[in-house]
Amino acid sequence: MAVVTAVSLRKGHHFSKTNALSIRLLKGLGVDGDAHMGETVKHRSRVAKDPTVPNLRQVHLIHEELFGELAPKNFIVRPGEMGENVTTRGIDLLGLPSGTRLHLGDSAIVEITGLRNPCIQIDRFQKGLMAATLGKDANGKLIRKAGVMSIVLAEGDVRPGDPVRVELPDGPHRALEPV
Repeated sequence: MAVVTAVSLRKGHHFSKTNALSIRLLKGLGVDGDAHMGETVKHRSRVAKDPTVPNLRQVHLIHEELFGELAPKNFIVRPGEMGENVTTRGIDLLGLPSGTRLHLGDSAIVEITGLRNPCIQIDRFQKGLMAATLGKDANGKLIRKAGVMSIVLAEGDVRPGDPVRVELPDGPHRALEPV
């Protein structure tokens, strides 16, 4: 069963986020009280390019299984430390198509917009971690493992232990690309 294992937010622009007992997702905005909340882009590098671009990165989700994959490579990462708002277990976030809707808890719904594109901040957190969150598939195509980004379609509170229900978009499905 897919489940939320942790929720995190932070008011200021910092790499890691603070774990919380719950977060509130606001329709069209993101996580209430988080630095990346808003209709337009809030990530500093993207604001510098064009602050009017729609915010397709309102809620960042990471699969907890990534932490287990990183541990044998001597990277100890805990929920929230890579900047994610929602940590999940039991769901292949990276394998979902663009436009997938995730029902979180009783009422919150997010729509996956794309992959998180790992940046240099990951290496500032732990040297070499960025390379560890990248891989190659059988065809040599780059695999980005640092989670997915989404927008909020329906608001609600999200807590650790909440179920995650997947609603796939109508086909044909489009693979996730960086946003």
